[in-house]
Amino acid sequence: MTSHFLSPDPSAADSSGSFNTWRRFRRQHPRLLVILGATGVLLLAGISIATWRLTNQAPQTVESRASQILPVETLTVQPVDSYQVSRTYTGEIAALRASDLGFERSGELVQVLVKEGDRVATGQPLARLDTRNLQTQRQQLNAEKARAQAQLVELKAGPRPEDINAARAAVRDLEEQLKLQQVQRQRREFLYREGAISKEELDEYTYGAQALEARLEQARSNLEELLNGTRWEQIAAQQAAVHQLDARIADLDITIAKSTLKAPFAGIVATRHVDEGTVVRAGQSVINLVENAAPEARIGMPKGMANSLPIGSSQTVQIGSERYTATVSSILPKVNPDTRTQVVVLDLERSAISQINPGQTVRVDLIETIPTQGYWLPTEALSQGIRGLWICYVLTQSENTEPGLYEIQQQSVEILHQQSDRVLVRGTLQAGDRIVANGTHRLVPGQKVRPIGVIQG
Repeated sequence: MTSHFLSPDPSAADSSGSFNTWRRFRRQHPRLLVILGATGVLLLAGISIATWRLTNQAPQTVESRASQILPVETLTVQPVDSYQVSRTYTGEIAALRASDLGFERSGELVQVLVKEGDRVATGQPLARLDTRNLQTQRQQLNAEKARAQAQLVELKAGPRPEDINAARAAVRDLEEQLKLQQVQRQRREFLYREGAISKEELDEYTYGAQALEARLEQARSNLEELLNGTRWEQIAAQQAAVHQLDARIADLDITIAKSTLKAPFAGIVATRHVDEGTVVRAGQSVINLVENAAPEARIGMPKGMANSLPIGSSQTVQIGSERYTATVSSILPKVNPDTRTQVVVLDLERSAISQINPGQTVRVDLIETIPTQGYWLPTEALSQGIRGLWICYVLTQSENTEPGLYEIQQQSVEILHQQSDRVLVRGTLQAGDRIVANGTHRLVPGQKVRPIGVIQG
């Protein structure tokens, strides 16, 4: 028995060695065992999936084919020969007349006849200066004129008979005095020769006679002047004196008139700068007056657009955030060589006077009709093409196509104008073509689709 245990069975020894080897390998490589296990699980799963696909190959192909037929909304295109574009043209408010009114002379302001916001007519008095000193000067000039006119009347009437008679009496008196002087002189000469008087006494009578002769000559000249009447030169000189006084009175009247400030044009009192009692200087602003007229808007437009606006037509213009009604009053014939535009003049409503200022920007929106051939399409019906073109999809039906199904084909188009969510295009489309209205990003040429609705163009 001892020999039996000392010589073990070889097969038993091999089995025990393999088991020990497996135990050592499991202790030394635990991660490798996990990887090998997972690989086995995946291999079994792959076999199962492949078996399932082979089993269900035929029904899945039918379902995938059915899923490729997309439901689409369609649109039938119709040609147009024009489209309208809203264009905005910009101009400015023409300068209205606005004046700072003042007096031409200095003085005390005694009356201001208007207040701010008042509407005044042309020539209406606005303010007055004190004119009492001017009125006094005028009275003085009138008195001088009256005296000068009386003298002129007297000169024109000539000497009075009383003056002539008085002049004649003066002549006769001097003649009698001269006769008496001559007799006395003769007597004194006799006495002188007899030695009764001195030479001095004789000389007194001699010179006295000469003086009376001179006075008599003057009196006769005065009488002759009176008898001949007034000379025309005296009348002309007196008339000139009267005219000079008339001119001085007229000048004073102008000064008095200018002491009343009047409106040079119809307008609105914008500002009242001074009040009564103020002594104003010549030229000092008293009132600011803005013309009370329909303001004008001047807007440059292309010649074709300008000529399409009838004179007298009503337009809506925008100034800032406000809108006003304006009337086309004229179209200036001159074309600006730089902008190639004509100026259209529009009269604004009077209610805008107090709300706008000269030089403000004014805008007008006009509709322009542009003739061109094309088709209106929704923007969602287009896809980006090449070389600046766009693509739309047209529904076609062949003999092999099932009823209710269509194939789609690409058509290249060019965008002419965009308006909101639609575009005007031209290209290879034909009137009556039925196109896919939206969802073109899901489509490829030759794909089958099923229309489910029609969109109105």
